[in-house]
Amino acid sequence: MPKSDNHYRQLLEARKAAILAAAQSSKNDRKPVELDQSKIGRLSRMDAMQVQAMSSALDARRKQEITRIESALARLDDGEFGYCLVCGEDIEPERLELDASAPKCAACAAAGEKH
Repeated sequence: MPKSDNHYRQLLEARKAAILAAAQSSKNDRKPVELDQSKIGRLSRMDAMQVQAMSSALDARRKQEITRIESALARLDDGEFGYCLVCGEDIEPERLELDASAPKCAACAAAGEKH
């Protein structure tokens, strides 16, 4: 039996909330690194800069995922949720359970990876 739109909306909203909470908790990692050597050693500063770069990259991925989630929520509102954006066929329910923001069916997603 197919899941209801409400089920997928709850999955999407819960994932969005988790991403936003994770972004908030790692906020300090994205702060500029102190360059004053009297306060922090060279190696510690290099480590802090690496953590900052990784955190910034993670933040960019989070923003992409939030965009995908918001697009999926818009498709729910428009009655277009669950249909592949490429071929228009149903997206497999199993795929939506794993990632409710998936915009493509498995076949179209796999075809896109080959390019």
